[in-house]
Amino acid sequence: MRFVKILYLLAGAGLFAFVVFQTDLAQVWAMASQVGFLGFGAILLLYLTAFSIDVLTFHMALIEIPLTVNWFWRIFNIRLVGELFNTVLPAGGLGGEPVKALILKRRYGIGLKAGTASLVLGKTVNMIALVLFLAIGFAFMLESERLPVIYKTIGGAGLAVFALSILAFFLIQRIRLTSWLWGTLSKLPGGNRIAHRIEQVREFDDMLVRFYSQHGGRFLLAIGFALVNWLLGIAEIWIISWLLGHPVSLIDAWIIEAAIQLVRSAIFIMPASIGVQEGTFLLLYAAISGSAELGLAVALVRRARELIWLCWGGLVGLIYLGLPKSPDKTGC
Repeated sequence: MRFVKILYLLAGAGLFAFVVFQTDLAQVWAMASQVGFLGFGAILLLYLTAFSIDVLTFHMALIEIPLTVNWFWRIFNIRLVGELFNTVLPAGGLGGEPVKALILKRRYGIGLKAGTASLVLGKTVNMIALVLFLAIGFAFMLESERLPVIYKTIGGAGLAVFALSILAFFLIQRIRLTSWLWGTLSKLPGGNRIAHRIEQVREFDDMLVRFYSQHGGRFLLAIGFALVNWLLGIAEIWIISWLLGHPVSLIDAWIIEAAIQLVRSAIFIMPASIGVQEGTFLLLYAAISGSAELGLAVALVRRARELIWLCWGGLVGLIYLGLPKSPDKTGC
């Protein structure tokens, strides 16, 4: 397994190097440096806002705890650590989820089933919002005359597969398919080995269904916040391009951000989408603005922002390691 991780990391690094050497590096660096400290600070502030909204959607899925500032700050730090693992592990953005559930249990006394259910709900909310975001972006892509037909075809196929997978993921939760499957397996020869787990699976499914059926308003509101989070990605693309002296329209920024997110979802096994994300930026900016160097410069600015966030998450993780366990669940 470790060999596979190293292999993917080396493949991503090789792809990144290939993309970099397709451009004029001096021009790329000259463009990227135009952001400046103030501009980069604005980008960090914008992403802080987007990340905070993402935290809020997860907070809303944890119906066991109050919507207070203190709990928001706790969840903010938990997600910082979790997203560090989500980014660096080749696990489809899920590598940090067990870490989040473990911190919730050890530090704040939230049971593993409740914590895991909230993570599943939060992921579902974000993915449903992402499908809506991608669908609008694809509509803009179809209207664009500057994008090759092959880009539109790949984008449409990718969106269809992604949307169907998210629909299946939601339905599995909503109709308790996991409980039904475990119940069926327990009736087969040798099924007594898993029979004792059925009640736990049913309890977990009940948590999910209870949220959808009894907290429908909260569910829809969370989707709305998650959609705003994805929209802020458009603003980030637009601001970075403007700071680099080559502004793009908001529609073009939407197309670029939608394509980036779709590619990241499709190439989930690649840690941090290294190389793939940079290549996507390069191709899209070359088609839309005529400058591949601009695309790579935007990608590097985003990587710099991402690196700062990962360092922050690593620092918080080290702090958590040094803190004693706390059974506190109700303090707010």
